[in-house]
Amino acid sequence: MNSRKMPELIIGGHKAKIPVIQGGMSVGISLSGLASAVANQGGIGVIGAAGIGMLEPDFNTDFRGANQRALRKEIRKAKELTDGIIGVNIMMACTDCDDLMLAAVEEGADLVFLGAGLPLKIPKTLTQDRLEKVSTRIIPIVSSARAAKVIFQYWSKKYYQVPDALVVEGPLAGGHLGFKKEQIEDPANALDMIIPEVISVIKLFEEQFHKNIPVIAAGGIFTGADIYKFIQMGAQGVQMATRFVGTHECDASIKFKDLYLQCKKDDLVIIDSPLGLPGRAIKNQYLEDVFRGNRKPFNCPWQCLKTCDFKETPYCIASALTHAKKGKLEKGFAFAGTNAYRVDKIVSVKELIEVLLEEYQEAAALQEPTL
Repeated sequence: MNSRKMPELIIGGHKAKIPVIQGGMSVGISLSGLASAVANQGGIGVIGAAGIGMLEPDFNTDFRGANQRALRKEIRKAKELTDGIIGVNIMMACTDCDDLMLAAVEEGADLVFLGAGLPLKIPKTLTQDRLEKVSTRIIPIVSSARAAKVIFQYWSKKYYQVPDALVVEGPLAGGHLGFKKEQIEDPANALDMIIPEVISVIKLFEEQFHKNIPVIAAGGIFTGADIYKFIQMGAQGVQMATRFVGTHECDASIKFKDLYLQCKKDDLVIIDSPLGLPGRAIKNQYLEDVFRGNRKPFNCPWQCLKTCDFKETPYCIASALTHAKKGKLEKGFAFAGTNAYRVDKIVSVKELIEVLLEEYQEAAALQEPTL
């Protein structure tokens, strides 16, 4: 085996040529365009499902229908554009998460990533028998070994099976974080610390169910050297989102991408999301107004997030993120990972993957013993 070559990533029978999962960025940032481009390069492309229906003209009158319709449309488009692996990212905090999960399975998504909550109960429409017959694989996203253990123990007792992989997201990620504000800077919560703990927990279930369960590192991974580092730690793959925003194929507007190109390290801030979780975003005038206590008036067509107190929150996060995706940054803001300031140009997904492969090989070469 060539130690300088990125290993393949196999999840429940789905084999990716490289162990890179493009993180699902919701509200229109990663749709079929980006996901299919990543899949065509041998990685795993992921469509972000939360708020996807806000791009449909009838969202305000048929929000559930718009979300399902838009998700189905994007999965079909992606499958027309690639023979590679396509996943869907669904937030458990979404009011219609069960509907979105069913739509993803019915459309033949290869993988479904579940974050922003503990995915314990399988939706009633997805019986255990049905899940065993389809090729879609469910992958939880967690931020601790404790959460991983809770999920896997529950599934093993309730469904006599466990998820086929697990994404472990550290505090350097963009968007909503699975940590309290005071935990984000705690060295004990660094991804380097969490990954070995999770791998140790998952090994027990690998032995019990006689199968390989890849642990995938996420949050702050930016270079091929980062990928090499976590593969050496025992992770079988990585999830990257922020760096894929700086690609031509990313489904966001050029103004959204420009925000990444122009931001400085100090512009990346932690905000209080209406979801009830802290989130990492790029500071702009919209957020400055919110920080000063200015309310952004909005009409709520439905409570799209289970935990959102829409009567008290100063702004609608779904609306703000939709405006940002379209480039209307005076009406919204962009989520971003801690390394967003390092995105310095827009390239193709093919070019980005080539750079990651080169960086990986360089990192591997540095670790080879000298004669």
